[in-house]
Amino acid sequence: MSRIEEALLSFKEDFNCAQSIFGTYATHYGLDRDKALKISTGFGSGMGRLQNTCGAVTGAFMVIGLKYGMGISNDTEAREKTYQVIREFSNRFQEIHSSIVCKELLDCDINTPEGKDYYDRNDFFEKKCFQYVKDSAIILEDML
Repeated sequence: MSRIEEALLSFKEDFNCAQSIFGTYATHYGLDRDKALKISTGFGSGMGRLQNTCGAVTGAFMVIGLKYGMGISNDTEAREKTYQVIREFSNRFQEIHSSIVCKELLDCDINTPEGKDYYDRNDFFEKKCFQYVKDSAIILEDML
């Protein structure tokens, strides 16, 4: 199974968008899946359902950090590389979806009864969020 398929399966198995991306890719960079899922839990639905940066995007940012990030060695070149790759990822995602902000992507506030009802009625889980996870994984596959 490809990592794209694995991320989508995770999303369908009730892991959030950030967990689906980070939990899939983190194992390829030395972090066990359980820890990756726990770390990324709070990033779902735009970070704790605040609907800020999309969880599929923040999950990808964490993966990029695992691959390129600055550790205790204080390698500032690694930090700059990480920032550059994150900007590239963000630009590519925005080229497809016009935003990386969950509330803008969904065009509703899922923290209100009306917004949650709108989300559910229009099957945004399948029609939108599933696509954001898929596109994040596709972009990661191309960039990593």
